[in-house]
Amino acid sequence: MDTGKIWIALGDIHENLTYLPGISQLDRAQHVLISGDLTNCGDRRKAAGIINKIKEYNLRVLAQIGNMDLADVDRFFTEQGINTHGRAVDLGYGVWLIGLGYSLPTPFHTPSEQTEEVFKEWLDQAHASCGEYEHLILMSHNPPMDTATDKITSGMHVGSRSVRDFIARVQPDVCITGHIHESRGMDRIGDTVIVNPGSFAAGGYVLVEKHEGDMQVRLEQAVQQTE
Repeated sequence: MDTGKIWIALGDIHENLTYLPGISQLDRAQHVLISGDLTNCGDRRKAAGIINKIKEYNLRVLAQIGNMDLADVDRFFTEQGINTHGRAVDLGYGVWLIGLGYSLPTPFHTPSEQTEEVFKEWLDQAHASCGEYEHLILMSHNPPMDTATDKITSGMHVGSRSVRDFIARVQPDVCITGHIHESRGMDRIGDTVIVNPGSFAAGGYVLVEKHEGDMQVRLEQAVQQTE
């Protein structure tokens, strides 16, 4: 009987893990995938505390920085062997992951921002290093442009053209994104499911499940635990 393999993805933690005990099946996940913004302009010490807390529930953590994490966090993830930014990672079971951290420039001049041109270069290099895969996950902190996952409160779309073009060309099974907290939701670009769980500080996360040749993606909400 195929019981399936699952991956749990979350991001925009912002130093708040209140909902962590409320994630269903956390200990069963093949990996916990963190899409960025673990801290609030924090360094490796802050990030290490968050990673270590998650590892109390599941040791198989992979992570990348968002725009609110310092460059020191990126170096820390590389030293720990868990960095997904700009890399292709074999998750096993025919599934590969490409990671893209940082964000496009924002009005707030946050610590880790980059341009569309650099995004394109990082994505192309990571994809070129992929092995043969049955399924592909893109984990991009910055959402793709013009979807239900990249709208700020005013209704303006602030996503990345480079990420959208990559998705349209490569057609990964799923793009896990974040960054725009108020744009929690799901959309599609061709055959690719785009999913933004919103801030994990509010309990949102993604469940990716593989059964034989089929990949399923669900937007989930952790239940806040009470004493």
